[in-house]
Amino acid sequence: MSNPSFFDSHCHLDFPHFEDDRDEVLSRMQEEGIDRCVSVAVDFEHLARLQKLAESRDGIWFSVGVHPNHEVAEEPTVEQLCRLSDHPKCVAIGETGMDFFRHHVDPAVQESRFRTHIRAAQQLSKPVIVHNRDADSESIRILTEEEIGKCGGIMHCFSADWETARAALDLDMYISFSGNVTFKRNDELREVARQVPMDRLLIETDSPYLAPMPHRGKRNEPTYVKHVARCIADVKGLSIQDVAETSTNNALKVFSI
Repeated sequence: MSNPSFFDSHCHLDFPHFEDDRDEVLSRMQEEGIDRCVSVAVDFEHLARLQKLAESRDGIWFSVGVHPNHEVAEEPTVEQLCRLSDHPKCVAIGETGMDFFRHHVDPAVQESRFRTHIRAAQQLSKPVIVHNRDADSESIRILTEEEIGKCGGIMHCFSADWETARAALDLDMYISFSGNVTFKRNDELREVARQVPMDRLLIETDSPYLAPMPHRGKRNEPTYVKHVARCIADVKGLSIQDVAETSTNNALKVFSI
């Protein structure tokens, strides 16, 4: 059997955390079979840097968006998001969403920004990458009201309960698991992963954050997505090859690659 190929559906390779050794990180990805990834935007200020990175490698794509807790002088508009997304390697809008864990940005502003991103994604027929932290009911309400099914979307770095996952699945969302699913005390999240249908499941690192076991506490990188895949394979009683193949096919589908 050939070695599996993996798709890290959410990372931040353009971040300064990789400034000193980005080429080495990219080489490790290639050596370890992490053939594809989406490097996700959190602001407009560094979008040119992100676009340049995606243009430099065949297996890297990017998104356009403003994180819910990123403070800006002027709020993004639908027109702005659409214009900045006019690039062959831009495959998604976000990350956007709701974050009540930190309150750098007022919740009402976050909600308005979230809706703006969804409406841009609908015009572009691109999926929305959703950041949801401690705002489960609000996120699901907005996704429902804005008819997310018109463009599709991904619940990235999923960390909520099965009720929230089921509500997102009912809206035809994909559920993406990150390194936190491997943490020793996260049995509840592993149970959610067990229940999510394979045809709606993605894997990610969210690197440089949330390094999985056994690298917890260190800088994360796309190579470590294998640990996420292995954890999900274990809880579902599958092979890592099964998880790698299916999650890659799901990513190719949702990102229209």
